[in-house]
Amino acid sequence: MTSEQNSIEINPLYEEGDFVVYPAHGVGYVIGIEKVEISGSLLELVKVRFDSDRMTLRIPINKAVSSGLRKLSSKKQMEAALLTLKGKAKVKKAMWSRRAQEYETKINSGNLIWVAEVVRDLHRGENQAEQSYSERQMYQAALERLAGEFAAIEDIDKDSATLKLEGIMAAA
Repeated sequence: MTSEQNSIEINPLYEEGDFVVYPAHGVGYVIGIEKVEISGSLLELVKVRFDSDRMTLRIPINKAVSSGLRKLSSKKQMEAALLTLKGKAKVKKAMWSRRAQEYETKINSGNLIWVAEVVRDLHRGENQAEQSYSERQMYQAALERLAGEFAAIEDIDKDSATLKLEGIMAAA
């Protein structure tokens, strides 16, 4: 590949240093845009780093939106998610396996409100019954996704974000 092919004009959707959300992995940040030749075709890729998973993902720019990659939510969207956390838990009477499948779909959707719903519905206060292992795992996964985005929006560390979110739910 020539150095001319390697030079990239900045893509307006994703710029180096931007925080982004990828549904299957949560919050990451763009470390660059690169052009790569694969099987004779030149592909423009957005490189996203996920520090929590210690991985880098390369996504073709023309498939980024359809794969669910999106910019960080706005403060207004986060406020709506926090309002969701303050609401009353809506636990359905369906079997756990069916609810778990629904929760997993919501967590991996990338939709901030849906992730907040899972956190709210699986949160257990001190005076509530214990959770099963799989419920705790699912709650932790959803809380981690929500806290990651909250931390990036509020410019705080993830542990502080988690404490604030848990405080919001305890006060509700």
